[in-house]
Amino acid sequence: MSLVLLCAGGCETIAKIFNKPQDGPGVEATIWPGPRVRPGVALAITVTASGITNRDSKQYFVDAEGCITMELIGTIKVDQLSLMQLQQKITAAYKEFYVDPTVTATFIYQPGQNMVSPWGTITVLGEVRRPGPVDVPATEEMQLTRVLMVAGGVTSMANKNRIQVTRCMPDGAQKKTFIDLEEIGKDGRPDKDMVLKAGDVVWVPISWY
Repeated sequence: MSLVLLCAGGCETIAKIFNKPQDGPGVEATIWPGPRVRPGVALAITVTASGITNRDSKQYFVDAEGCITMELIGTIKVDQLSLMQLQQKITAAYKEFYVDPTVTATFIYQPGQNMVSPWGTITVLGEVRRPGPVDVPATEEMQLTRVLMVAGGVTSMANKNRIQVTRCMPDGAQKKTFIDLEEIGKDGRPDKDMVLKAGDVVWVPISWY
């Protein structure tokens, strides 16, 4: 009798527990400021000016301190600079050695080569085989199914019907969107495949049944 009474009094509470949205852990989405130089990023930099015979671009890796080391000017801090700011800073430094130097800089990124994507990352957590950051390509966006594929795919315990994507809006609010993978695949609805951007957080919940 006590078990029946417990069920009668507690079924609503139990239902709420099992039917409530399965929010992910406390990892907040962030507003992506745009491509920036940061530790681990690779750069191709060309310096041209009168008196420079070798005008080929050279590759530089930004070290853990956010610096690169170049000929003549030595170590220079470049962390969090945009490409334009980087070019301006290096140009100013080379004016001590050359007349009217010109500097061009571009990002280098090759997946799988231990390079950090200058276009940011998408964080994937929960029931995926390789949780963690997923690098964003130069297009600066990736569809959800592609992000999950890069993360090794969802596990057999994943709830494919309620994948949560959290995005930080311009006003600082956190917007949550729920995606049904089976609707995309089995029902043939690629239009439901959400396009993700740097700073987004993907949470793949566990299925309780």
